[in-house]
Amino acid sequence: MSTRPVPLILGIAGCSGSGKTTLARELAAQLQGTLFPLDLYYRDLSCFPLDERHKRNFDHPDSLESELFIEHVRALAAGQPIQRPVYDFATHARISGRTQTVLPGKVVLVEGILALHYAELVPLYHFSVFVNAPQPVCLARRIHRDMRERGRTEQSVREQYHAAVLPMAQRYVLPSAARASITVEGTDSIDWSVEQVLQRLHQLELL
Repeated sequence: MSTRPVPLILGIAGCSGSGKTTLARELAAQLQGTLFPLDLYYRDLSCFPLDERHKRNFDHPDSLESELFIEHVRALAAGQPIQRPVYDFATHARISGRTQTVLPGKVVLVEGILALHYAELVPLYHFSVFVNAPQPVCLARRIHRDMRERGRTEQSVREQYHAAVLPMAQRYVLPSAARASITVEGTDSIDWSVEQVLQRLHQLELL
């Protein structure tokens, strides 16, 4: 009787604006992998008034339901499907009664600023990547993204960055780089970053 092959679990972390999501998406495409963004596991804030929800600190580890995503990564690592919550970023709330079925696939890429922070999550990775980038570059990218995609003003993005994003990065995200199997530079070309990761995976005979 054949058994389901154990998926390769990759962790990809880095500061907001470092380029980690771009790297994760490109690796997922090349490896035909399942992308697992931790951002989809923000805690449901529907119990708070709508005008108060956006004031929460979304860069602190407690903002994510780590108990649930650790359970889900463990299930995927065991070759089992999961029912992932559906999160509405506009209202900072989960859509009640709705989930998304996620199948493990050959490779699962766990991606998020805090993907290397949680002590219970790190041992589940076969390999992990930290995407490094200077903070001025991260801020410039965040301003560009939030003004284009989220209708934010430059001033509001800068204020949030210095009030929460940068302090949380210094406290939680940057120290987690020590747990990475490899560090790549988010200012390098995406092709070169992907090549570095794939080379190491082949050297370790993980692919």
